[in-house]
Amino acid sequence: MQQLSFLQKVKNVLMGKLNRLYLEATIGFLYPRIYKKYAKAPVDERKAVFVEIRFTGISNSFQLLYDKLYAETELSLRCHFLREGAAGRIERLRRCVAMLKDVATAKYVFFNDSTAVFARFNVRPETVMTQLWHACGAFKRFGYSTADSLFGASRRSLELFPLNRNLTHITVSSPEVMWAYEEAMNYTRESGVVKPLGCSRTDIFYDEPYVSGAYEALYAKFPAAKGKKVILYAPTVRGSVQTAEAPDVLDVARLREALGEEYVLVVKHHPFVKNRPPIPTDCAGSFALDLSAELSIEELLCVSDICISDYSSLIFEYSLFGRPMLFLAHDLADYFDWRGFYYDYYDLTPGPVVTDTEQVIDFVLHLDERFDRQQVTDFREKFMSACDGHATERIVQTVLGEAYESVKRAHPLPKDDYHRIPKAD
Repeated sequence: MQQLSFLQKVKNVLMGKLNRLYLEATIGFLYPRIYKKYAKAPVDERKAVFVEIRFTGISNSFQLLYDKLYAETELSLRCHFLREGAAGRIERLRRCVAMLKDVATAKYVFFNDSTAVFARFNVRPETVMTQLWHACGAFKRFGYSTADSLFGASRRSLELFPLNRNLTHITVSSPEVMWAYEEAMNYTRESGVVKPLGCSRTDIFYDEPYVSGAYEALYAKFPAAKGKKVILYAPTVRGSVQTAEAPDVLDVARLREALGEEYVLVVKHHPFVKNRPPIPTDCAGSFALDLSAELSIEELLCVSDICISDYSSLIFEYSLFGRPMLFLAHDLADYFDWRGFYYDYYDLTPGPVVTDTEQVIDFVLHLDERFDRQQVTDFREKFMSACDGHATERIVQTVLGEAYESVKRAHPLPKDDYHRIPKAD
């Protein structure tokens, strides 16, 4: 066993050195040269590039903005899917090179996650680089806030390969959380880069036809939900992208026994989770259903009467509805040691923190006397004050500025003629 442990350590060291060589060869040498070569051409004032870091399609942080620019402007919209954490090195290299060639002459570039591709060179000053991020509020620590922690990279690594360099704008959900993003992405308040413009994707919650459509989509997939109240269970992921796991702590059968007359349960796992805990056969379809692959988190937030989560930032979006939420945090101590939070967990959470199914049941059965609506209202006003249904409009006005008039369509496209969200090849 000792020999195996030693060999594993040797392998880890060698893999670490190999990865460092790959990063130096690509991020440190190849990428700057490719960008500078193609940046010799003039900037295309009508080109906007969306860089999707992890997913195979334009994700929710981009969709409303993409639609608005497609419908209302004559910008040429381009999309690149880097597949970081999923694609192999050669495939990642191919995707990054194609993206850099495109970005080199783009006027506008949008991101929704961190990437080190731009870590070793300065982007031309004519290009506007906007980080929309993929979460609201400030819950779990990330970036420089996790330097040298179990979750994060070393500070030395973050300095060698900074993940959020060259940004012009970073949009956040309220003035309250600006400090957290400045810390995580290594920007000062004086730089003016972090801006409380709101999160574009939250505008969808103010769209009545969308909310109505969410109910229709739920009933089409889960007919048993009609006439019942809906409990949404949406835990966050444990582990990295490659090893992502979901907690298996909620006793679905016990929930049905206690709450099945009045409620149904809908489960939504993080998209990184490949092996989701199964719903018991005698509960599936009649009381509970895993809709992780069928409905979006936005749709499920719209239709849920109660939300159970743990450490997911979706609680910030759910607060816009003013509905009850509770926090099934059975592994809080381990999660805190692994990653940590920007605020004290018990002070932050706008609902009770519980550790098992019986406590969940107890809260739901006594909802009328235990739900503190004012607590949720205060939470929303503190962390989501810029998410008022007009965030996308503010972002467009800030990013395009006076140039908006020069690229605006004389006649905007009707809604049915756009929303052509591209996907990765």
